Amino acid sequence: MRDIFEDIFANQPLDPMEAARRNMRPNLRARFFKEATAGKGSGGYAVLLDGRAVRTPARNPFAAPVLAIAQAIAAEWRAQEKVIDPATMPLTRLANSIIDGVAPAPAPVADEIAKYLGSDLLFYRAPDPDGLVALQRKHWDPVVAWARDALGARFDLTEGVMHVVQPEEAIAAVRPKISGTDDPPGHWRLGALSVATTITGSALLALALAERRLSPDDVWTAAHVDEDWNMQFWGRDELALQRRDYRRKEFDAAAAILAALSGR
Repeated sequence: MRDIFEDIFANQPLDPMEAARRNMRPNLRARFFKEATAGKGSGGYAVLLDGRAVRTPARNPFAAPVLAIAQAIAAEWRAQEKVIDPATMPLTRLANSIIDGVAPAPAPVADEIAKYLGSDLLFYRAPDPDGLVALQRKHWDPVVAWARDALGARFDLTEGVMHVVQPEEAIAAVRPKISGTDDPPGHWRLGALSVATTITGSALLALALAERRLSPDDVWTAAHVDEDWNMQFWGRDELALQRRDYRRKEFDAAAAILAALSGR
């Protein structure tokens, strides 16, 4: 059973779009277990298939730092009916990536998130039309103000897309919130933060989510202000909406982990 589990999720990337591409394969494994539960295990809370703890593709113990996360992952496994489809299991794939990829080397992941602060979505504003300008201010200004007032980070805003170098002091002020703690809960938070940052294009939005300053729906809306505005005038792009729906599931998985960790 463990070999099958590892084979199903082998080489699953942290990047959600790459994960989607790899999971568009027709041959899926048949369901090989009867029950999926969560319980106390080595290093935290394990996911148990027919009472047996499973391992990640790198053969690390598959254990979550809080019970709520393990229970949510077990629910993903129970939802698989005749076959195991990794594309429908964003929590499981993210957990594998955190355990096998983030935990052994958290610093590079934190570095990648911090890079977004140099060109964060929220810093680049439209000069017009007035409706879009107003929406950006409504959804983005409170987050920039929170970074300034709560984190002591004063970032520079600009109109257009020309790159603006952000103050080093501002990035340094936010960096400790990204790195977090060097322990399993910290690694899980960092991995979820990475996904939220990549999907939204904003480290500040991801941090606002992690710090419970904004709800997942509010963060999602803020991240798609420009896209929604364009669709309003140019019409719906069905292919883009399909990709967006997939990204939303990945985002919700990250948000669920962050919420569970903040409530532990």
